Amino acid sequence: MTKITKVNAAILIIGNEILSGRTQDTNTSTLATWLNSIGVKVGEVRVIPDIEKTIIDTLNLLRENYNYVFTSGGIGPTHDDITAESVSKVFGIKYEIHKEAYKILEAYYKPGEFNEGRQKMVWMPENANLILNPTSGAPGFNVQNVFCLPGVPSILKSMLGGLTNKIVGGEPILSLTISLRTVESEIANSLTKVQDNNKDVEIGSYPFFQAGKLGVSIVIRSEDQLKIDNCNLQILEFVNEKKIEVVDR
Repeated sequence: MTKITKVNAAILIIGNEILSGRTQDTNTSTLATWLNSIGVKVGEVRVIPDIEKTIIDTLNLLRENYNYVFTSGGIGPTHDDITAESVSKVFGIKYEIHKEAYKILEAYYKPGEFNEGRQKMVWMPENANLILNPTSGAPGFNVQNVFCLPGVPSILKSMLGGLTNKIVGGEPILSLTISLRTVESEIANSLTKVQDNNKDVEIGSYPFFQAGKLGVSIVIRSEDQLKIDNCNLQILEFVNEKKIEVVDR
């Protein structure tokens, strides 16, 4: 039997604007969906402010405990964009102008537009690997297992395709959703029994409200389709016994 490699990642969202509620975080969902599709399970998500010590302390903790760490935010042209300098301090390497990044942005902007503010975006840890940006030019970067991406959702999303070959994942994480017209308390004991009998499969239940009625979506997640199918059969067995309606969402 082939051994399934378990690969995990943490997501670190950096920015006061997320914590204040001024900006809604959609990058977590984008990153987690992409990582799951290439066999990397997200084990933890943190949201922290633009404070150097907090960034350094959090990155040091996460990079020791996860195969990969993905950061979002703090690599733009403004004074509070301090992620790149903080990463330099995490790894104890120089924070300097990245020559390749400079050439990319110098070519991207019209003559005279590559001003001092924009030049801040080419300051990075020494010898960092660039993550190319097809949307707005300014590249992200990675050092060892830490990958730094911008905070603007559309730009971050456009950069993931260029990263796929750099990330070594395990088996893609598959999922199946069963939506039921019921409440969690009605299925809790039965669902617990299925989970106890299938400890290596992740089963979650999530209430929803649709067309004026309550419901529960059960999500089964595993790297193995056969295990998902087996759990599905066990769940549908008690659903039929209890005469619970299965609904489309």
